[in-house]
Amino acid sequence: MAAKAVEKYGRANDSWINGWSKDFAAELGARGWIGLTWPKEFGGGGRPAIDRLIIGEELISAGAPIGSMWFADRQMGPTLITYGRPDQQAEYLPAILAGQSVWCIGMSEPNSGSDLASLKTQAVRDGDEWVINGQKIWTSFGAVADYCYLICRTTTEGPPHAGISEIIVPMNTPGIEVRPIKDMTTNRHFCEVFFTDVRLPIVNLVGVEGNAFKQTMRQLEHERGGIDRLVSNHALYKVALERADRSDPRVRQQIARLEEKYRIGRILVIREVLHQAPAGFSAATKCFCTEHEWDVAQFVSQVLGPEATLWNQVTQGLAYAPGYTIMGGTSNVMRNILGERVLGLPR
Repeated sequence: MAAKAVEKYGRANDSWINGWSKDFAAELGARGWIGLTWPKEFGGGGRPAIDRLIIGEELISAGAPIGSMWFADRQMGPTLITYGRPDQQAEYLPAILAGQSVWCIGMSEPNSGSDLASLKTQAVRDGDEWVINGQKIWTSFGAVADYCYLICRTTTEGPPHAGISEIIVPMNTPGIEVRPIKDMTTNRHFCEVFFTDVRLPIVNLVGVEGNAFKQTMRQLEHERGGIDRLVSNHALYKVALERADRSDPRVRQQIARLEEKYRIGRILVIREVLHQAPAGFSAATKCFCTEHEWDVAQFVSQVLGPEATLWNQVTQGLAYAPGYTIMGGTSNVMRNILGERVLGLPR
């Protein structure tokens, strides 16, 4: 399936975030491979979590373009199932399951990257509407999304993590401006999103007003502990393996080390998806897996030598590598979370 998808829809490095094909998303939806693990009463497949891991691993490792459905399948659907009202579930879940609905996540801000409690984008209640003002950045697929799952502040009272709410924002709402950001790999999925007096119905709130910090943290558990954080550049690794001089014992040792780390990372991800890891441990999983991906990029660069400096798909993938340990929370932040929240170390 993965090889046929690449042949039909094209190959992409880091295909869960850079690979785009709504036609492929629709095909995955028709196969029942979106919402594979969601409960059947919500239209999902009711399958074990390990099944989604296996399918995602195969598709991403091959470079199949799954970006248009990945966020909604990974985060938005499970969040709406857990915290959404029945009318919200009935409105949004079917289109996600069919691969017809693209979502972006309005989380990071210019001065509030990994520190979500410091975000400033504000939603003020005006009668039966929210009035939203603020700015988001690094909003992947913001320019093509149908909806933004917005993390914003609905009150400034109390400690920083209080007063945070989650609101569904249709991206065609007046007052929204999206500016794509072209990065050094030539990708344009990152976007700035500006909200100026954006008015939305009160009913677009998901969960409890002002008490969504825990909801967001649960959402990040889905984001940080998944197989996508381990195999983003596995397609490039396969290219290097075909070219590597395995008669050289030093190269064989490097390959053995990478294969060993890949298997360790896979065990960590499996623990996450089977809910066998301690609360908050996805920070450790994400940190280990994305640092492994950086090691893979260095190996690919070493194997290809000067050819790695020629601009092509391989070079594009290598240029993307520094982002692994930044997006989704930097490695330093992940280590802080692990130390303070999992191990209970003093600040």
